[in-house]
Amino acid sequence: MKYQSLSVYKYFILINLGLAMFLCGVKHANARQSDTAVVNNKRLRNVVIAESSIYGLSMTGLYQLWYKGYPKESFHFFNDNNEWLQMDKLGHAFSAYYVGLVGMEALRWSGVDKTKSIWLGGGLGFIFLSTIEVFDGFSGGWGFSTGDMMANLGGYLLCAGQQQWLNKQIVMLKFSYSPSPYATARPNVLGSNYVQSLFKDYNGQTYWLSFAPADFMAEDIKFPKWLSLAVGYSASGMYGGFNNIWESKGVSYDFSSVERKRELLFSLDINLWRVKTRNRTLNNVLKTIGFIKVPFPAYEFMSKKFYPFYF
Repeated sequence: MKYQSLSVYKYFILINLGLAMFLCGVKHANARQSDTAVVNNKRLRNVVIAESSIYGLSMTGLYQLWYKGYPKESFHFFNDNNEWLQMDKLGHAFSAYYVGLVGMEALRWSGVDKTKSIWLGGGLGFIFLSTIEVFDGFSGGWGFSTGDMMANLGGYLLCAGQQQWLNKQIVMLKFSYSPSPYATARPNVLGSNYVQSLFKDYNGQTYWLSFAPADFMAEDIKFPKWLSLAVGYSASGMYGGFNNIWESKGVSYDFSSVERKRELLFSLDINLWRVKTRNRTLNNVLKTIGFIKVPFPAYEFMSKKFYPFYF
């Protein structure tokens, strides 16, 4: 059995994601993306150095702070496909998608041709997460998860495939979070404060597929390109990865009466990447936080419940 779900590594992923998105915004503020196939060696060198440094420092830090404290084993697998009602898998896809977008844009900015920048740069997130999965495979606390790898691959293909064949991101992955009531009963797993629960409590997370109707309309139809529809997936009633029974400090807890259930939602959204203002700095900020689903009313199909404001 795995130890506590590897929510901790999300700190590394999302911190680096935020840093990368910020740098991406700075890049757009200071220099126009190269649309030619002529490689700018200076830019490419800087991109390679920056990405290699972030990757190396992140993996070293993660290993020292997390994996080093657990016993090592020969490479082995662990089937966690039923864990957390697959919410963790969406987290993998989400991370691979956005880190891939940053890698893709960075190479394109360096003058690398379209196809190479898409499939090499877009694979940055897949490489990042696959390394963590290899660490899992040699750790006595976890194991290599083929389900996680498939989710990593899915995020990579959603990013790279759309850019290759549609020339833009028509369907984007988005994230939202609202505190759930479950963390108070098991704070060591689900988080003891807002920041911890943001990363560790899958009950409060929602992952969205967001797309703009304008992308499916004729060009002469005047419809806001930034206005999107969003389909979300979430889950609730989860105190543990596989069930709601656990033991802590010699005390047994049984919350099996609490229903673990999936939630499917529909809502509106705004594609912040397409919102253009006269302030260049504001435009870059909007792009940096563009992975966040904008709060709107939402309808949950399973419980047939309407939320006036959902985040």
